[in-house]
Amino acid sequence: MSAKSEFKAKQNKDEMQGTTVLSLHLKKMAPIDIEFNDLTYAISGKAGKVILKGISGQFKSGQLTAILGPSGAGKSTLLNILAGYKVEGTITGQISINGQIGNEKYLKKMSSYIMQQDLLQPRLTVQEAMEFAVDLKLGKISNKAKLIAIKEILNTLRLYHAKDTITEHLSGGEKKRVLIALELVSNPPVIFLDEPTTGLDETSAAQCMELLKSLTQLGRTIVCSIHTPNSSIFAKFDHVYVIAGGHCIYRNTVHNMIPFFQRIGIECPKHYNPADFEISTGEYGPGWVDRMVNVVDMEFPIISVPQQTSFKFQFDAKNGMQKIWNVSRFEQFVILCRRMLLQFRRNKNYVYLKIILHICLGFVIGGLFLNVGRDGSKALFNFVPLEIQLIKREYFNMWYDLSPYYYAFTIINIPLQILLSLIYLSIVYVITDQPLELFRCARFFSVCLICGFIAESIGLTLASTLNIVNGTFAGPALTVPIMLFAIQGMGEKINLPLYRKLIMYSSYLRYGLEGLTTSLYGYNREMLYCPTEEMYCPFRSPREILLMMRKPLKKMEHVTFWVDVVALIIILICLRILFYYLLRQRLTPNKMFQTLTLIGRIIKNHFNIDR
Repeated sequence: MSAKSEFKAKQNKDEMQGTTVLSLHLKKMAPIDIEFNDLTYAISGKAGKVILKGISGQFKSGQLTAILGPSGAGKSTLLNILAGYKVEGTITGQISINGQIGNEKYLKKMSSYIMQQDLLQPRLTVQEAMEFAVDLKLGKISNKAKLIAIKEILNTLRLYHAKDTITEHLSGGEKKRVLIALELVSNPPVIFLDEPTTGLDETSAAQCMELLKSLTQLGRTIVCSIHTPNSSIFAKFDHVYVIAGGHCIYRNTVHNMIPFFQRIGIECPKHYNPADFEISTGEYGPGWVDRMVNVVDMEFPIISVPQQTSFKFQFDAKNGMQKIWNVSRFEQFVILCRRMLLQFRRNKNYVYLKIILHICLGFVIGGLFLNVGRDGSKALFNFVPLEIQLIKREYFNMWYDLSPYYYAFTIINIPLQILLSLIYLSIVYVITDQPLELFRCARFFSVCLICGFIAESIGLTLASTLNIVNGTFAGPALTVPIMLFAIQGMGEKINLPLYRKLIMYSSYLRYGLEGLTTSLYGYNREMLYCPTEEMYCPFRSPREILLMMRKPLKKMEHVTFWVDVVALIIILICLRILFYYLLRQRLTPNKMFQTLTLIGRIIKNHFNIDR
């Protein structure tokens, strides 16, 4: 046997051992039993629809539970409600933990929800992704303890051989296991998974379910929705919960399912996948579904567990709420900055492309307006005017608070934004032959940078609320009136009515235009050059340009420039606050979020836009 084969065999042996031996980090958990009674969920609105119709059930610790049913039956909805994930409708019923009613809010804090999409932070190795997860979730532990915990988790999930692989290069099964590994860092007693085998081949799907089964041996409660599993995968489940038409038509073990259907007169053909047969039974019609619901309640009654106090919560003495994070917000900010910087350094092609793009645009725009800066006949031409899903998963599973992520995202992007803007503006400024005076250049660049940050903030605000399709529509629709409002009153030598002034100064571009006008043509600038081939240069005098913009002259120029700058900064701050607020609303939905969703739905229906 070659050295490489021996190494591979030893590696596989180590990983197999990791799945059978109780590790120090993945220790046995206190039991967490989840029970829900008469749970109903209805979508609000004119076309209201009841998705879950008074269902009841019980998911016990140490069991691997499958939620099965045809498409649209309500599997993911039930999972979202139990996990505390966003739902846009009315929920009634009771959810209890270990027999204690009213503690469902704690279920979210001690559980992890692994969603269907295989979304991983890009440009990180598996080892690095795990290290950042440990830093965010476990706080200050020694480097040795960190590496031991990571190795144990990776061995348990048979991922240690891929620890130095970039996440984008992982297979579908490996990505799913990495998602599970990242959540196991906090050692949650309850894990919810939305269709964990979707997109995986039979071998990868079987391995994934074997690993989940092994985790239940440590006392965890693992619940996953799944669609048409094969017979071998289906047999791995300890408990099956079947939904059809919003009703529960079966809740018991895998082995009791076929006999149960036989007792009510539905015969499963031989050599037929029980999971496929179960889905077909839900399509027998309302009469059969009602019959199965009645029999389920009689044959498999829910025996509520006595109240237990085996799980404890840490309470903050100040506000009485459970402490969610083991690290401070500042530490979260530092960790997220380190992660973003590492990803930024590894994304060199993206940076190079942006630099080249800005240089090319600078030459194109500069060439279109060549030498207009000192030409009195052409002076007027100077004034021609994809990360939520990842945040959702990490924020929902309480990796970090939103504010550290927001600050890290803002600060990390500022240097590149300034660099690219300076490259573009320098090219345009020189080619268009603007005055090379330091104070004018500084003012010009400052106004342009602030306007650029405002434009970025508008885009982020829209992106925090709308999906890609609606955002693509709303962006240009919002930009057009902003540009039109900015040029209100230009060239008019009459006093504008109050309403037109309010419209004019509601646009940030108006303040930008005024600031640029003052920078380039104010402060007693000399007369512009008038080419000999031109008969008349209407804007040879900078004074005429300022009058056209309705700018006060001479002594007030310095004051009005800084008024424009302050106004732009205020608008920027307001937009950044709005972006943060709307992002938080989207990640922690409430009545305000439901209102925004309703407005978005009205826009979508009115303009016939598909989500």
